[in-house]
Amino acid sequence: MFMRLHGKPVILVGDGHMADAKRRLIERAGATVVAEDDAQARFAFVVGDEAAAIRLRARGVLVNATDRPDLCDFTMPAIVERGDVIVAVSTGGASAGLAAQLRQRIETWLPAGLGALAAGLKAARARIHARWPDFDDRRRAIGAALAQDGPLDSFAAPDVERWLASGIDAPAPQMVTATLTSPDPDDLTLRTARWLSLADRVYHGATVPAAILDRARGDAERIAAPPPATPLPGLSVVLDFAG
Repeated sequence: MFMRLHGKPVILVGDGHMADAKRRLIERAGATVVAEDDAQARFAFVVGDEAAAIRLRARGVLVNATDRPDLCDFTMPAIVERGDVIVAVSTGGASAGLAAQLRQRIETWLPAGLGALAAGLKAARARIHARWPDFDDRRRAIGAALAQDGPLDSFAAPDVERWLASGIDAPAPQMVTATLTSPDPDDLTLRTARWLSLADRVYHGATVPAAILDRARGDAERIAAPPPATPLPGLSVVLDFAG
């Protein structure tokens, strides 16, 4: 969940270099640093003061207490920024070091032009909505354009204006079948994992475990039944084990 904090008060309790780092994060988000007694603040960062964290939580303030995950209502992810594109990596407070290491790896392969692509899509929002008034058609069209080797592939040279001028329609209905060899989601092929990440719906047998179904898009339908003869709009993925 990303919160808009611009112009809003955020409590900061504590001092030292760790508190200074929290202050920079608050100010970078456009929020205003305030003291513990500010009655309007809904979020707080607490460094080295367990009693303050307890008091603030008792008031209903959401607290991030440094190195005290048991007192945290929210945790801070390691982030990668490319303009308006923000990638957040979190371990739920288990290990900030691991989150930072993953962030560093992601940083090396995210293109520098992602921010410009996001800005271009934002500027073209009204025209994109006019072109595809239906939400699902719009989502599929954008998804196809942003896919690998698509006209807006972020790792190539995406051009939003050229894409909109191309006359490309939303993708036709498609159904693909993936035969599983293992109940372990780490054994999914790259192709199957990509299909699941794009699927509008997943048809599956009774023996397909939830761990594999969880690799599908969060809003994709999970249907424990055979697929229809005629594909529904978007991408349908059929999962089952060999034999």
